[in-house]
Amino acid sequence: MLDHCSKPARMTGMAPRTRQSERRRQVLTRERIIETAVELLDAEGEDALTVRALTSRLATGSGAIYWHIGNMSELLEAATDAVVATALDAHPAETAGTPRDDIRAVALGLFDAVTAHPWLAAQLATQFTRNPWGPVTLRIFERIGRPVRALGVPRADWFTTASTLVHYLLGATTQTRQSDDTAPASAADRAAFLDTASSAWQELDPDDYPFIRAIAEQMRDHDDREQFLTGIDLVLTGITTLHPAPAAEPGERLPGPE
Repeated sequence: MLDHCSKPARMTGMAPRTRQSERRRQVLTRERIIETAVELLDAEGEDALTVRALTSRLATGSGAIYWHIGNMSELLEAATDAVVATALDAHPAETAGTPRDDIRAVALGLFDAVTAHPWLAAQLATQFTRNPWGPVTLRIFERIGRPVRALGVPRADWFTTASTLVHYLLGATTQTRQSDDTAPASAADRAAFLDTASSAWQELDPDDYPFIRAIAEQMRDHDDREQFLTGIDLVLTGITTLHPAPAAEPGERLPGPE
């Protein structure tokens, strides 16, 4: 009799814990883990992204993390892809205008993303060099490649042309990020830093460094974002000069690039 009465009591005591565990599993999703990973990366950098930090933030166990994410490399890739996707979605291809506008929109979206997420530049380089079949590489190449084709670049030059643009994007954003890491953080401190560098350039021997002395003032006053976009325009001008679009006769519809 006592056994019979005690069993329901134990069962009713277990039910709330079971429902709580089920709710926790429902709340913890791959998307939430990735979002939390991005927050950790933004706040403290790549070294701070550990399973222990994730379990603490998400109030869960490591087993639950690994149920959704195989390892930390996979999580870094997913976090990088999530940030890149958001940056590109902010500049959808169908609203950019001309193919040239679309490429500039992609470039600007990635530049601003790297500025907002200091860890992103290194991860972009890692994904392109070590995982060219991964989602990050594929996403960026596709968004660059479609307008390259629309510019009228011949099919035989698609890969080289798209690669040139991507290499500029990665190189320029990575350099800017590294400069930000070593230079003073605030705008006032950065202005002072550039002023010091410019003054040092102006004091160089004019016979040995005539060009450096000539551009010293330009370096002092330059804006990284505008400089980046100017570089994109230079590359695009080279592409369109090398592969000019054929002129259509009145009423003639031009074929797609081959």
